[in-house]
Order: sequence, then structure tokens, then C-alpha cells
Amino acid sequence: MIDLETRELRYFVAVAEQLHFGRAALQLGIAQPPLSRAISQLERRLGVRLFDRDRRGVALTDAGRVLLREARTALEAVSAAAQRTQRAQNPGRPLVLASKAGASHALLQRLLEACAHEVGTAPPEVLLCEVGEQAGLLRSGRADAALMHRPVDDLTGFNIQPLVTEGQVVILPAGHPLASRQHLLLADIAEVPGLPMARWPRLDGSYPDGPGPEVHTQSQLAQLVALGKTLLVIPASSGAWQWTEHVAVPVIDAPEITTVIAWPAGPPSPAIASLLHASHALHNFAEETMRSSNSS
Repeated sequence: MIDLETRELRYFVAVAEQLHFGRAALQLGIAQPPLSRAISQLERRLGVRLFDRDRRGVALTDAGRVLLREARTALEAVSAAAQRTQRAQNPGRPLVLASKAGASHALLQRLLEACAHEVGTAPPEVLLCEVGEQAGLLRSGRADAALMHRPVDDLTGFNIQPLVTEGQVVILPAGHPLASRQHLLLADIAEVPGLPMARWPRLDGSYPDGPGPEVHTQSQLAQLVALGKTLLVIPASSGAWQWTEHVAVPVIDAPEITTVIAWPAGPPSPAIASLLHASHALHNFAEETMRSSNSS
């Protein structure tokens, strides 16, 4: 069995992300020669070449790409273990609940109201984030639990409790011809002239191909919709963030989305168990959301 040290994994990740030994050494605060030696020693111990090096620069090999993925996961787990150990010293601290900003706003409000009635438990501290960031916050230990969406979010390695399952709506500029429709099909919005679907980054930071604008934040997306530059399809309850310049129209053949509470694998802590107990008060939320969406 080959034991890998966290120090050498940090060294490797720095080089893999910078693809430049000099910049990686500067980031790590060490000289370049010992960094180069450490990477060479790591390659010898593993028996694989992690980088291709030539005059044009440095590139990851297939083995290097695998180690980069695994090393990031391992370093996140080590950091999370340290943070959770430190938090265990203060059992009365609030649970940190991550949620995508603007998503499931009404559901989050209901959940917090239900948590306020849980005896002997501090109200959760809400950590708002951007699209797709919940998984990283959980794995790093910065959050104890998160509101996430199946099947669109990365739930690998987490325990989950489903909250609500709901349909989706398309958010359109208020003046667009489709905004007056009672409902739409995916085919209706697949190729709307001059109004392409917005593109979010993948987990590796790259963007899918397509004519739509690349977006990073919910506020950026909201403004682009209001300006008539893009549209998006989201769970019906997420439409709470929409502007007056937006219209939400149900998309009746879009896949249903299930909002879940996710937490790191293992038995729930007392604080998470309290959160899960409070969530039972939300069983009618999806039906109320869809009735509201269909009547708007």
C-alpha cells in the first residue's frame, strides 16, 4: 500500500492547477527546486508519469487527471475532518445550512420557521452560495447540511432526505410573445430565436457548447433575462427571485425536480436530526407551489 501525504498532494494540486512549476512554487511559498523534486519523488513512488513536460510547458497526463480529482477530494475530506472536530467542542453552535441564493426561497423560509419550533436547538445559520457550490461546501466542512436538487446537483457521497418534488417553469422576459402562454413544452423553448438558454459552468469549470451566454451568478442571470438576452428553466419554487421584468410559465413536460436536505454520509448529528424532523412540516409545499405557479 502506498501512503500519500497531504503535503505532497497539496504540492501536486498546485502544479496541476497552475500547469507551471514556478507559479505553483510561488503560490505555495516555497522554492521551485524542492517542489520539482517532490513531484518527481511522487511519480516514482506511484510508478506513473503525472505531467508531460517539454519546452512548450506542462500538461497533465491521464494518470495526473485522475490524481487531481482524487487529491482534491482527499484534501477536502481532511479539511472537513478538522473543521468538524473543532465544531464538536461547541455542541450548542448553530447548524450551517447551505442553499443556492434565490433557489427554493419560500421553501427555505418554511423550513426555518419549522426549525424555530424545535425545542432545544439553535436556529440554522444560512450560508447562501451560487449554483453547484453546495457539494463543495459540504465536503470541505464549511456547511453541515445543504438544500440541493435531484437530479441536477452532485449528491455523490451524501445522505439525503427528500423534501418536495415539483415541476419546472421557464423564466422569460415579460414582453416576450411566449410569456402570455398558459403553459409551454420543452420543444417550444428549445430554439427560441434571439433567446438562447443560459449556460452554467460544469464541475470542472468548463461550459457546455451552445449560443447562450455564460453565467456565473443568479443576479447576472436575472439581469440577462430582463434584458431579453436569455431564458432559463428552473423548479417552480425558485421563481420567487424573479423580477417584475420576468414571467414564469409552467413547462409541463420538463423533468420533475426533487429538493432534498443533504449531509455528509453517516448517521445524522443531533442538529441535523432536528432539521430533518422540522422538515416534516413541509409535505404540502409542492402542491401549494404548483397551484400558485399555474394560477399566475
